[in-house]
Amino acid sequence: MMTFLRNLVIRLANHFSSRPDRQLIFDSLSQLLRQIQNGKKEKGLVLNYDYEKASIIIFSDQHKGGRDGSDDFMLAETTYLAALRHYYDNGFTLINLGDCEELWENTPSVVIEKNRASLLEEALFLQQQRYYRIFGNHDLEWNYQVPRDQYLKPLFGKELKVYEGLVLNMNYKNSIHSIFLAHGHQGDKHSDGNAFSKWFVAAIWTPVQRWLNIRLDTISDSFDLVDKHNIIMYEWSQQYKKTMLISGHTHKPVFASMDHIDRLTKELQKAVQLKDETRIETLKASLDKRKAEYVGKEFVKTMVSPSYYNTGCCCFSDGDISGIEISEGYIRLIKWELEGKNVSRRVLEEAQLEYVFDNL
Repeated sequence: MMTFLRNLVIRLANHFSSRPDRQLIFDSLSQLLRQIQNGKKEKGLVLNYDYEKASIIIFSDQHKGGRDGSDDFMLAETTYLAALRHYYDNGFTLINLGDCEELWENTPSVVIEKNRASLLEEALFLQQQRYYRIFGNHDLEWNYQVPRDQYLKPLFGKELKVYEGLVLNMNYKNSIHSIFLAHGHQGDKHSDGNAFSKWFVAAIWTPVQRWLNIRLDTISDSFDLVDKHNIIMYEWSQQYKKTMLISGHTHKPVFASMDHIDRLTKELQKAVQLKDETRIETLKASLDKRKAEYVGKEFVKTMVSPSYYNTGCCCFSDGDISGIEISEGYIRLIKWELEGKNVSRRVLEEAQLEYVFDNL
């Protein structure tokens, strides 16, 4: 009987969930952006920054779990804690862009108990008023006050708010340029839609998955869907002048609308043409490592306008994490790498914000 129920749920999930629908994504993101810009603060805030002085780190998709065989975050915890301490000491604002906790596979009480160290490190940012949290589809329960008050606020304090999105406004050449942040699950029928569907996922669907021990995350496991989803997000961002979109959800880093594997491939082709053997070997090693992380994906078509970015994730299987930095007038795709007991920060991509703003 249990096997029958499990197979039935999987069939239903495959039919209804995690299939990026272009029109639904367009409608959902546009509605959320309008709501935030129109002052609907329960949806999100509009924050004003000086682009030359802002220091912001955006991480997503930690998927903090129960420290068992299905816990994707466990191997990356050391790296994540080192990164948080660096950003806290250097005055950065931390934005958690959703799927911070894995609540499809674990109960909130288990996740909180097993991840107190990283949650308390995040809470330090909030004490300095340098913390914003956005919910995703795997931690959708934080959209509701009761579980938020019961599980998160004892660690973070009563000042904690959880939003669906944020808008960062920056003045450049006497004109406002906006950075819109959302987890990126908007338009996924399984996690987005009307208030009832969101409540159903949080209150009914997720407990059923836990009970039947089903892991359903086809967006991050299916790379053709990942690329399709990122392309749709890019196309959405192209509707809005002077606006950049930063999301997570797909677990695949994208910088200035080009995915990192695509960029490395183009750099390798150039190095081969120049017969730069040292550069060739370095790029081949980097490319092999990235390909191993995304086995089975097809290279995405280059998206030329620098309007879309993706943080990647904080649960790579080798213990590395990636994120988006905004600091010193630059936007950067960074990776914190774990090598033995050592953790180091590496800039994978960077661009001056002035250049990006000029090309939106």
